Amino acid sequence: MADLPIAAVVRIAKANGAERVGSDAAAALVKKTEKYIAHLTKEANKLALHAGRKTLKEEDIEMAAQSS
Repeated sequence: MADLPIAAVVRIAKANGAERVGSDAAAALVKKTEKYIAHLTKEANKLALHAGRKTLKEEDIEMAAQSS
């Protein structure tokens, strides 16, 4: 089961130009988004641990996003 609410993902898609979003497309967007967040979090966590921290900071996320 998805953790992200489908309605929120559909709103984001519509705010970025999608006129309509089918249920299969919305489910695919949620799945891909959750996969991206998981990957980004893993990479950011590596950076935080390397810096001797357990807490993720914005800079960790930004650096992880640049390297992905």
